[in-house]
Amino acid sequence: MRKRELAGKAHGWFRTWFGKVWKVRGGGLYACGYAITFVILEIQTIFGDIAEADGPVDFVQNQAFEMVFRFLGESLQNMIFAFMWPVPVVQFNPPAGAIALGIAYFLFPMTLKKPIERWLFPDMEETLHAGAENEARKHK
Repeated sequence: MRKRELAGKAHGWFRTWFGKVWKVRGGGLYACGYAITFVILEIQTIFGDIAEADGPVDFVQNQAFEMVFRFLGESLQNMIFAFMWPVPVVQFNPPAGAIALGIAYFLFPMTLKKPIERWLFPDMEETLHAGAENEARKHK
């Protein structure tokens, strides 16, 4: 597999995963914050495991052995922390954190929600346009 193919597939995998998270978590700022927090925590976990390893062979051996136990446990922990992502934002600088979060909840649907949905679900926009055209024809 070439680098470009892998990058394309990874992009597709991420978009599929993010789309599922988006739908399950309500498709708004909370869903976006959850996904971003989870990805950051997972990357930190992987880099932490790499830093603890004595070398590449040790890393692969440890990951193969500990994957079932430790990594899944850490992923579950990361998932729980990602669920609570608004809490650290609010606690970061009270009351400014709470105010910033409130403003973000207000502005997110007006600014970022539509572009994210167009990226996640490109087929949905085509379906909506086709449906709108059909409705327009019915009313003529």
